[in-house]
Amino acid sequence: MKDLNIVLVEPEIPQNTGNIARTCAATGASLHLVKPMGFTPDAAKLKRAGLDYWDKLDITYYDSLDDFLTQHKDDALYLFTSKAAQNHTRVTYPKKVFLVFGKETAGLPEWLIKAHYDTSVRIPMLPGLRCLNLSNAAAIAVYEVLRQRDFDTLTEEGHLKTE
Repeated sequence: MKDLNIVLVEPEIPQNTGNIARTCAATGASLHLVKPMGFTPDAAKLKRAGLDYWDKLDITYYDSLDDFLTQHKDDALYLFTSKAAQNHTRVTYPKKVFLVFGKETAGLPEWLIKAHYDTSVRIPMLPGLRCLNLSNAAAIAVYEVLRQRDFDTLTEEGHLKTE
């Protein structure tokens, strides 16, 4: 298990999970998938969104939210929800962190948000909108953590092809 972890609680849309898996592969984050899921992990849409990165992923599956919470009761969980009062850029994330996201249609359960309200954060957006796309929100969250770490494990230089 790595220091940077993305947790998807009951994800429903395979393309979102595939895109998040690709973000994990590109950033070195681990992916945690909490069942039940709205698709099977071998779904063609899931693999297509992740392209050829599946062999570079560290994925852990959990049978339920309770299973995940039991296994990570002492870990730093940061819940991403539109119901939080705290801006995601105004917290300092610990070295080992779990960024937790809910399912696309309902988000995270309110009892969980209440239990972790001090570490529940939101990504700012215009009023009147429900939320961002799950894969976009996960990418924003991961890159904020990496920004705070000065992108210490990532390559920051690009190179043009020479002819």
